[in-house]
Amino acid sequence: MLVHIVSDVHGASEALAQAAQGCDVFVCLGDLILFLDYHDPRQGIFAELFGEQHARDYIAARTANRFDEARDLRTRAWAAIGVTDSETKKMRLEEKVRLQYNELFSRMPTPAILTYGNVDVPAMWPEFLRDGHLVADGEAVEIDGQRWGFVGGGLTSPMRTPYEIDPNDYAAKLSKLGSVDVLFTHIPPSCPFLTYDTIARRFEVGSTAIHQYIEEVQPRYHFFGHVHQPLKSRMRIGKTECVNVGHFHSRQIPFAVEL
Repeated sequence: MLVHIVSDVHGASEALAQAAQGCDVFVCLGDLILFLDYHDPRQGIFAELFGEQHARDYIAARTANRFDEARDLRTRAWAAIGVTDSETKKMRLEEKVRLQYNELFSRMPTPAILTYGNVDVPAMWPEFLRDGHLVADGEAVEIDGQRWGFVGGGLTSPMRTPYEIDPNDYAAKLSKLGSVDVLFTHIPPSCPFLTYDTIARRFEVGSTAIHQYIEEVQPRYHFFGHVHQPLKSRMRIGKTECVNVGHFHSRQIPFAVEL
């Protein structure tokens, strides 16, 4: 089977529409929404709400790991547009997210197997899924005689992104998979080579539970995304080839592999 895999779509709907051409199975590992575009601060929900300069200042604070400053900037930006209560903030954000999801899911190839990224809102997905979209999170799927395991979302982090999971709950989802031939997650295992982002110059949050699962189960492959500019895009843990499938928003092409 020729499998095309994408992760970290972040609003790249036109490229997404072409991402399954020529493949037998299409897999999306989440992060569909574009809140902030670190390469083009004019784009994304934050720029739409608060303007380009706020997005630039907010990105600068986050990339410098000044998360308290970033949260203060966000609070002041909401106040500047006259929004101070939490319910109105939530409503305004959800409006923007729904607009993006409507565009993205209309372009999402079918059939497709999908799981969530940390910058996703799982509760909204049922509104936009189409026939042929299979969402898998904490479960294994039988594909052509193989068992593929899927675990979506990210772990609790200073970023406070929409779908972050307590590490114990994440480990419980992994344990439900049993033995699989191929593991698909949004985040990488907790290996410095795979979690360090060379542009942001920081370690993203990887999963110790994934690392332990791979050591115990030894699937043929582990595919993931999340780290946009990794120090290493692939490495082995025992017999398992661990592969970052790439930042689709910037690459605009899927990762292709025969399984």
